[in-house]
Amino acid sequence: MTEPTDAAPEPAPDADGPRRERERKREQAGGSVLGELRAVDGALYAAVAATSTPTLDRALRRLSRAADHSKISFGVAGVLALGGARARRAALAGLGAVAVASASANLLAKRLVRRARPDREAARVAVGRLVPMPTSASFPSGHTAAAVAFATAVGVVLPATAVPLGALAGAVGYARVHTGVHYPGDVAAGAVLGIASAAAALAAAAAAPVPGVRSVYAAAGTPPSAARGVKRRG
Repeated sequence: MTEPTDAAPEPAPDADGPRRERERKREQAGGSVLGELRAVDGALYAAVAATSTPTLDRALRRLSRAADHSKISFGVAGVLALGGARARRAALAGLGAVAVASASANLLAKRLVRRARPDREAARVAVGRLVPMPTSASFPSGHTAAAVAFATAVGVVLPATAVPLGALAGAVGYARVHTGVHYPGDVAAGAVLGIASAAAALAAAAAAPVPGVRSVYAAAGTPPSAARGVKRRG
């Protein structure tokens, strides 16, 4: 006769154990990569802050202030509006892209990410560079998003403007880091958002039911029907 024992039964093997372990390792790896990217971002910001550039400080500070509320883009659009029909279409496309970029950056992305602004005092950003620190979240750079969106959309419709406007947008993005109000990663994200916003604005113009608006996209060399993926046969 078998004697009863008080030994607890061995627990059944956890079939999900290996899967949970893999997920945990992936999460740790993802957190590690994100942490390292933030460290690189902070190091680049600190390097820019630590580099003495008194000759550039005033010019970049003024450029950063001029880009507030997309004043540069509106000014360029005003000049283009004085040109021919194609230049006016380019101005319209650019302003539409600015609207999309500004809404995407300020009403959506900044509220989702909520990244704190850089600490300019800790980084010892030169006083000659300083512009007012915005109260909004740091990621992404709305100034960069709007400037890149405008340059991209106008450059598509009016290719001769692509290089100068692209260089201007790049300078605006760098000025935001130079003045200490953004990390380089904020500017990079803003540039990507700007390109996407320009593409969205041009696609919306292609699908617009108003012929005059559709001509904005047609000026870029793509018929509205092709942009919608529709082939018409006569």
